[in-house]
Amino acid sequence: MTVALMWEARALPGKGPDLLAWAEERLRELPAPPVRREVLRAPQDRVLVITWWDAPYDADLPELPEPDAGTTARPVHRWRFESVGGA
Repeated sequence: MTVALMWEARALPGKGPDLLAWAEERLRELPAPPVRREVLRAPQDRVLVITWWDAPYDADLPELPEPDAGTTARPVHRWRFESVGGA
């Protein structure tokens, strides 16, 4: 089964590059690498990290922590999805 973890944070004005660099560094520090990962940045200084794992839906998977203080404008949003098959 494939599980996708989505992590989204909105940076304070002007802190988008700092948040992006922070997320990339934390991805490299995960105890196990995901099967696939993608990091996206929106013009509003939002950073979205999607990691895909070959694991059961209820597995204990490594996730990105809260960013450093003074970087984000609101709490991190997290979502977990499981694959439901292909078309």
